[in-house]
Amino acid sequence: MKAFHLITMIASLGLLAGCTAQNGMQQTARADRVPAAKPAGPMQGCIPLAQIRESRVRDDRTIDFRVGSQWYRNTLPYQCSSLGFERAFSYETSLSQLCSTDIIHVLQHFGDTLEPATACGLGQFQPIELEKQPKM
Repeated sequence: MKAFHLITMIASLGLLAGCTAQNGMQQTARADRVPAAKPAGPMQGCIPLAQIRESRVRDDRTIDFRVGSQWYRNTLPYQCSSLGFERAFSYETSLSQLCSTDIIHVLQHFGDTLEPATACGLGQFQPIELEKQPKM
């Protein structure tokens, strides 16, 4: 029996929608959304679904998952179009784990509904410790 999981992210950060940013601006925007982190153990191929408490889409290639009290950073092997803008994705698996071999689908807003769009592969799950961000 396949389990279907839907994760939606609501961004508290403002998005630069409609702008065609130059490369320097894109790197700055990515740095603003992807907080610094340091590895906290070896990479994992899978994380247990039942223990995922939260996920945060950081940009088109980065998703942080909170599993219990531990954060895992998944850096997708390729850019996933619209993921950073929509900040919502779904996945389908028949296992009790989410693995680096699984595919996510970006969910796009169409009126009041979310529709699956771009399909993207996940990467390995790196346990991390998020670094404290200085208050401005």
